Amino acid sequence: MRHTLLIALSLASTPVLGAEPPSFDRPGIGFGTDTVPRGGLAVELGLPSYQRERDRDGLRTTTLSSDLLLRTGLAPGWELQLASTPWQRQRERGPDMPRTQQRGAGDSTVGLKWAGPGSTERTAWALLASGVIARGDAAFSDGRQYALAASVEHSFNDRWSGALYGSHQRGASQRSTTWSPSLSLSVTERLGTYLEAGFTHTNQQPDQAIAGAGLTWMLRPNVQLDASFDLGLNRNSPDLQLGTGIAFYLQ
Repeated sequence: MRHTLLIALSLASTPVLGAEPPSFDRPGIGFGTDTVPRGGLAVELGLPSYQRERDRDGLRTTTLSSDLLLRTGLAPGWELQLASTPWQRQRERGPDMPRTQQRGAGDSTVGLKWAGPGSTERTAWALLASGVIARGDAAFSDGRQYALAASVEHSFNDRWSGALYGSHQRGASQRSTTWSPSLSLSVTERLGTYLEAGFTHTNQQPDQAIAGAGLTWMLRPNVQLDASFDLGLNRNSPDLQLGTGIAFYLQ
């Protein structure tokens, strides 16, 4: 992970030429409504993420994971995405049972993002279709999954904006739907913050609800650092999720 961060910072020092960098999709539950210009590349890394949860039987699970998202433009309004979780470590401990630990890689997915017509400077929307192309290690794979998601953003003024994200995912004999509203504030030209909530319904599974906040800081015009957290709102949701990351754009 240390070497990954050094490489990322080295690449991020490359100057940006041409068009203004697009907004990044991390952090947060949803994604941005703009796309990477053709010939550009956005690299978004989690460094890493932490999750803690406890089930009704007292089994406590903690997970550390790194995630990678690559975004490149295909044509105006069209973007190709490749996402992966190359490293994960999970620990489990419960009443009257020894602690166990597992390591491995998660699933890899490919996605196609489309910034739909009719968007304006105040209101914009986009769709993202994705599917698993490579299954990870058994302990960290959800099997074949396909998802369709949408995001709508509206700017109230130069500082405040709101967004609504929705997605539907199918695969491995399960279906789930997620909704997430969020509110963002540009504190300064380089510092931003947001509040979000997320609600997930999965067939034959208890519903989950979380809420949290995050910060973004533009280290350079093409480099963003971020930190975020989410808290579970019911017993069926992860107790705590923490994330840090870096994202940079190359043209």
